[in-house]
Amino acid sequence: MSNHIDILIERIASCQSRGDKFFPEGIFPSYRQNKFLFYKRPDTNIFYTATIVFILNQIKHKVSEKSQVIIEEITKRAVKNYPDFQNKDGLKTYNFWQTKPSNHFPNGFIFRYLDHFRIPDDIDDTALVYLTLPHAKEDVIWLKEKLKYHSPISPDGEIKMVRNTFKHYKNLKVYSTWFGKNMPIEFDVCALCNLMYLFEKHQLPYNEYDEAVFIFLREVILQEEYISDAFKVAHNYATTPLIIYHYARLLGDFDIKQLEICREKLIQKTRELLDNEKVVMNKVILEIALLKLVTTQNHMTKNSELITHNSELNTYFIAGLLSSYENPILHFFAPMKITQMEWKCEAHDLALLLENYVEQISRFAHN
Repeated sequence: MSNHIDILIERIASCQSRGDKFFPEGIFPSYRQNKFLFYKRPDTNIFYTATIVFILNQIKHKVSEKSQVIIEEITKRAVKNYPDFQNKDGLKTYNFWQTKPSNHFPNGFIFRYLDHFRIPDDIDDTALVYLTLPHAKEDVIWLKEKLKYHSPISPDGEIKMVRNTFKHYKNLKVYSTWFGKNMPIEFDVCALCNLMYLFEKHQLPYNEYDEAVFIFLREVILQEEYISDAFKVAHNYATTPLIIYHYARLLGDFDIKQLEICREKLIQKTRELLDNEKVVMNKVILEIALLKLVTTQNHMTKNSELITHNSELNTYFIAGLLSSYENPILHFFAPMKITQMEWKCEAHDLALLLENYVEQISRFAHN
């Protein structure tokens, strides 16, 4: 397997752009598409690049010295792009798309020319950038303070209605996905897992907003809403395997007493799903999650054939074009695939395969 790991890392490195008309040097190419509309465009975003760099650096200490050097080079080329995605006014928050100048819906024919579709910075990209280009603890504290003003109830007493979540979560002081002043409040458990990972890494003390996030994250699992309505609790990921994977990343690296009650529930559901899962990348993701969640049991599986598997690329991230609207009619159509954009990235699929291999070898070495 160690040889497979070196090969995978080399393949990931070969995917990284050397600079062309669609993708700047250091960006990992991805494509947004909607097969129902026969739509596909090259998409320059920081999300996939930062996510890949995060995965690579998480497993870096477990790979060969040769592969460590390659990961360092990948990281160096990738992070040079981060300033282009930073807040347009210089604040230390980050956008999915380039902001200097704005390049929303890149390579599109319509949306890129309409300011209506220019999205604000978000907690997901911001957390991933902070995690892969370490910021000072003071920056993370600043970010946490800023986020209080992007929740249903801000410190100054402003109350914002939350329309796109379950009624029993509407009064929670949960951090919204978006930083924009005019964007509706939106909760996404996967984005919140990434954000709380950042806060846990810096060992920041909990406040009432953090505790509200933990209530939300906990209840989504205990009420099994991540199974019954994955789109509603994670608009940008929208599948049960991906939600489990994000919880597993957080619980696998940190002891969070508020969420510990979720561990066995997640382990049980992951095993159930693995028994019946047919989609290759979903199996890869679920195996990673189980390896992170289970701390005492060896869970080796034979998956070497996945390295040469030529299945369709996995959809890891989506945008519900109607999910942020508060109009109930538009919101009704938001979960439908025809109203969504899917993003796919070959290098990210390879990074997930890599993470799977490394987690298995690491588990084997400890048993």
